Amino acid sequence: MPASSSADIAILVRELRRAYGEHQAVRGIDFDVHRGEVFGLLGPNGAGKTTTVEILEGYRSRTSGIVSVLGHDPAQRSRDLRARVGIVLQSTGMYRHVEVREAVAHFARFYPAPRDVDEVLELAGLTALARQRTRTLSGGQARRLDFALALVGDPELIFLDEPTTGFDPAARRQAWDVVRSLQDLGKTVLLTTHYLDEAQALCDRVAILKEGRIVAEGPPASLGVGSSRYRVTWRSERGEIETRETEDPTALLHQLTSAALARDEPLRDLSVSRPTLEDVYLELTAEAREEVSGG
Repeated sequence: MPASSSADIAILVRELRRAYGEHQAVRGIDFDVHRGEVFGLLGPNGAGKTTTVEILEGYRSRTSGIVSVLGHDPAQRSRDLRARVGIVLQSTGMYRHVEVREAVAHFARFYPAPRDVDEVLELAGLTALARQRTRTLSGGQARRLDFALALVGDPELIFLDEPTTGFDPAARRQAWDVVRSLQDLGKTVLLTTHYLDEAQALCDRVAILKEGRIVAEGPPASLGVGSSRYRVTWRSERGEIETRETEDPTALLHQLTSAALARDEPLRDLSVSRPTLEDVYLELTAEAREEVSGG
C-alpha cells in the first residue's frame, strides 16, 4: 500500500494490545483507515473486533499501543472528537412514543453544527416515515433511524457495528444503499460484519482478525485474486461435479478439453475461478472456528 500523509489517515493503530488478566484479546495489531474509505473488520466471535472498535470509540481502555482517531487519542474522550464521530451500535434504544422526525431533531441538538433534519431523513430513506412513531417501525426501518441519528451530527467518521444483523435480504440491501451514500458524502466508515458478501460489496479494504491478530489485510478482491491458486470446476462423464485446485490451470484445462473432444462430447459446467473473500476468510479463521465449536 502506498505511503499516506497523516492528513489522509482517519484512524491510526500501532501495536494495539488489550489484556483481561492473562487473556490477550488484542495482540499487537497495526492498521490505518484512510479518510473517505469504508474499512471492514472481519473475524469470528472472540477474534477481538468488538474490543478494538470500543477502544477506537473511547468506550474501552487499551493495555498498550498507539491509537489516533481524527488526530485524537480516543481514551481522552474529548468533546471535539465526540462531535466528529457517529456510532451505530448493534442495537439501540429509542423513546417509543416519539415520532421519527422528533427523534432526529432531538439528537441534532447535541451537536454544534448538525445537518438539516429533513435532509438526513431523506438520506436515510425515512421521509415518508417522518410522522410515524418509533415503536411502529419495522426492524429495517428502525435501523434506518439508527443511521439517521448517527448522521445528523454531520460526523467525519462513522462506526457501524454489525449494521445488518438479523435483517431480511431486502432490508440488508437498503442498509447497503445508506452506507454507500455515506461514502458519497465523503464520510469515513469503519464497519464490522459477519457477512462476507456485505464486506465484498461495501468495503474498500478489510482486515481479518483471528485470536487478536490481523492475519490478512487489503481490498476484498485482492485477498482472493492475489492468491496463486485457481479453482477449476467441471461436470464429469458420470454427471458429477468435480473440483480441483491448481497454481496453473493450463495443463488441466488442456487435459479436460482434449478428453471431451476425443469423446465428441461437450465439457459441461466448466469454470475457472480464484478464491473469493469468503474462501480466504474461512481458510484463515478455520482453526478459531473449530476451537469455538469444539469448546
